Amino acid sequence: MNWVTIIWSMVASACLTLALTHLLIWLKRRQAWASLLFFVSATGTSLLALDELWMMRSQSIAEYTSAIRWLHPPAFLVIVALVGFVRVYMRAGRRWLAWAVLGVRAVSLVLNFILTPNLNYSRITGLHQVQFFGDSVSVVEGVPSRWMLVGQFSFILWIIFVADAAVSVWRRGERRRALTLGGSIIFFAIVGSVYAVLTLWKVIDYPVMASLFYMAIILSMAYELSYDSARAIKMGQDLEESEHRMELAAEAAHLGVWVRDLTSNEIWASDRWRSMFGFSKSEPLNLNLLLQQIHPHDRDTFRQVLAEVQEGKGYETEYRVLLPSGKVCWIASRGQVELNDRGKPVRVLGLSIDITQRKVAELEAQQQRWELAHLSRVTMLGELSGSMAHELNQPLMAILSNAQAAQRFMAHEDVDLDEVRDILADIVDQDNRAGEIIHRLRLLLKKGEVQQQPVDVNDAVREVLRLIHGDLVNQGVTTHTELAPVLPTVNGDRVQLQQVLLNLLMNASDAMSQNGPANRQIVIRTELADGLSVRFSVSDCGIGVDPGKLEEVFEPFFSTKAQGLGLGLSVCRTIISAHAGKLWAINNPDGGATFSFTLPVNSEAAPS
Repeated sequence: MNWVTIIWSMVASACLTLALTHLLIWLKRRQAWASLLFFVSATGTSLLALDELWMMRSQSIAEYTSAIRWLHPPAFLVIVALVGFVRVYMRAGRRWLAWAVLGVRAVSLVLNFILTPNLNYSRITGLHQVQFFGDSVSVVEGVPSRWMLVGQFSFILWIIFVADAAVSVWRRGERRRALTLGGSIIFFAIVGSVYAVLTLWKVIDYPVMASLFYMAIILSMAYELSYDSARAIKMGQDLEESEHRMELAAEAAHLGVWVRDLTSNEIWASDRWRSMFGFSKSEPLNLNLLLQQIHPHDRDTFRQVLAEVQEGKGYETEYRVLLPSGKVCWIASRGQVELNDRGKPVRVLGLSIDITQRKVAELEAQQQRWELAHLSRVTMLGELSGSMAHELNQPLMAILSNAQAAQRFMAHEDVDLDEVRDILADIVDQDNRAGEIIHRLRLLLKKGEVQQQPVDVNDAVREVLRLIHGDLVNQGVTTHTELAPVLPTVNGDRVQLQQVLLNLLMNASDAMSQNGPANRQIVIRTELADGLSVRFSVSDCGIGVDPGKLEEVFEPFFSTKAQGLGLGLSVCRTIISAHAGKLWAINNPDGGATFSFTLPVNSEAAPS
């Protein structure tokens, strides 16, 4: 039986089958360059096996000479592909050494077609038959060429290149790969090179069979690629299971999961995420479609977030989505950016959740706070009605008196115009005073949102004191101010902050209603607390607060007044909290209580 033909045909077929398998893999995954290089090396090995079979079946010197000459091109392909495979798959090997291997091997290929009869022999003298695997094959007789050392040198460089790469992989911690792939290439390359030298110099009388050694290398490469494929399948199964668990957890938490490719701007999203944004389950997604769903008032902000993503920054944001039905939903999203090997952002992974109910509740709570603050102002103004009447009565009486005096002057034939001018000036001043009182009342009665602006602390205190001056005088209360001469502004709503001061002053006045006339004093202080906040304090000489109720007095509907609603201090604390401040109360050692609150200073006005 012709065993040589069978064996070498099987080698060629096996290598070609493996080559075509990995060619299909590369055609489906163009990034799988290791599969393409495997295809080239396996195809080259298959051609080597066929050429060697041609040599062993040659019947003449001319036929053998042609066969051995054409042995070098597939050998060149195998060497080139194996060098590339080591660089790509093992991610190791010195580049200059790789180019040296390829350069010397290219020189040997050129010399093979220039020299006569070929690179290996300077002269072929004959053929003879030897028994090999129970079959008779042709073996050459001739004089080896010295130029074949160029080819042998390329093999030596190749072995050094692979050994250097294997050492790097070993040090990197991938010891199995270094031994399986790097070790097998080095071992079979050395054995194949030694065998080739021994046959060329007739130390052993056997035919050329380099394809068998290359096939051993091909099998080790196939094993390594198959191992990676099996591991990838296992990882894919684990990933699929992990994704399933993640989807279950996301569904339980009402979260929408999404992934955006920054290169193509395509978006993958879970069914819940699609439902949040009004997309169908099968509809293809991209960034432009997503932007169309964002509420027009929030698109600019959303684009700013996208710009930060391009810089590799993660983000957390809230925005509105306008659904096809016309319904507006609030969405909270959080994204994490993935970077490639060069540090460039390539993908964003994120979660989204519908927070519409929370937003509606927040808006309703804010509206209730405004309503409560307005009710508190109206209630206080009811308590201040006597003071307001007194404040307005004075300028109105002065206007009336001056007008009557002017009428009397005008009744005389000899009118003193200078005196009339003075009377009219007094009328104008008193009218302006009444107008200022009415203006302050209208501000306190006005219902609206918080107007954040820089507020001069001491000016706000003085305005409140002017507003309730008449009522304090009627109750026999004396006020003392200890205002810090230089204070930074605070950022807030001037009317609401004055409402807090007004409430604290009225409470302090009521707390001293049982005191004698000489012991009804209020001290108002302002000071820089810690360099970052301003402290307001209102101290009285009243009965103080029950120590066990120093916090309870700030709760809604708790009041120590017989006719009180229990809303004033609660509203005050709400206002101060909304301004990022703190309101509290303490009892004074010598009697009475002090209510204090702090407000952060305006960042632009903060001392450096």
